[in-house]
Amino acid sequence: MPKINFNADFIIGVGALVLGCLILFVWIPLDVETGLVEKVRSRIVIGDSLAPSLAASVLILGGVLLMFKSYRTSGRAELSWSSLKFIALILAAVGLSLAVMRWTGPISAHLLNADYRSLRDTVPWKYAGYFWGGLVMVFGLISIMEHRLRWRILFISILAVLILMLVYDLPFKNLLLPPNGDI
Repeated sequence: MPKINFNADFIIGVGALVLGCLILFVWIPLDVETGLVEKVRSRIVIGDSLAPSLAASVLILGGVLLMFKSYRTSGRAELSWSSLKFIALILAAVGLSLAVMRWTGPISAHLLNADYRSLRDTVPWKYAGYFWGGLVMVFGLISIMEHRLRWRILFISILAVLILMLVYDLPFKNLLLPPNGDI
């Protein structure tokens, strides 16, 4: 039986596994009222818990894969300050992008003396938060990975967010892009 190496991969894998299980088995059942799919007026629609359940499942899978990778890794890699700084930068980029996503539409509407709740499913309001928050997230994460800011990264980020907007918005007539469903 291979020996478990408690290296950085194993520690991060356990953390991802625990976080994914907490999301899947605690947060989603306590906070989300609908299931994965719902039947509304004899029509099947996506439930509110589908996206977070998929994300938690991917997190669990990634954690398990990292834990198995630690079996094959020789030596003891430790979490260094540069690794912790990298994790902090990633968390800051994601946190900032979620804040931008959440508040872009309501603040813009407030500045124009409009009611955002009534506008959230109309163009351009329904895309504002998703576009700017997604742009900050993709641009920030790629820039952190490449350790530089480039125009090419900005172009890729805009293109990626536009494609995601089309993929999520066009096929589903009653779907509100995040965060509009919660506002």
